[in-house]
Amino acid sequence: MGRSTHKDDLSKSSKRKIEKKLNFITKITEAVRSLGAKKAISKKKRLRSRQKKLKAYDLSVLSDFLPNESLQKPSRSTDFKVNCKNRQKLVQKESELLRFVHSHPAFQADPISAIQQHLEQTQPQPPVETRGSNKSKKEKRKRSKKSASVQNMEMMYSSS
Repeated sequence: MGRSTHKDDLSKSSKRKIEKKLNFITKITEAVRSLGAKKAISKKKRLRSRQKKLKAYDLSVLSDFLPNESLQKPSRSTDFKVNCKNRQKLVQKESELLRFVHSHPAFQADPISAIQQHLEQTQPQPPVETRGSNKSKKEKRKRSKKSASVQNMEMMYSSS
């Protein structure tokens, strides 16, 4: 009888050990599953935020407000993916342009006037306003009052 109880004790302890191992394994699999779900969610969030940033950089909507269609440049599509390779290409292209600008004789002679001349040639000129077309009634009244007071002063000095 003594031996049979010892076997029962071994089987009970081994059963407990197996149960503990199974509980541990189930906890680990649940944790891995929840981490995988969290990772997928964060991946989706990153993708959404990246797409929002790309939409923010897309200024093609503003092309309707440009004054002349011939001055409009074709805009990049929202499909442009900002990844390491594209970023490196862009940096390389811009650095070549910068080297070209720095080596240009007009820029070396007077950088500020060269930049100003470049902007005048590339940017559209604002429309020339006709005199007094956008002035408010208050501004017109102020002018008329000032001119009337100046006329009164002139009359006073010319009559004496």
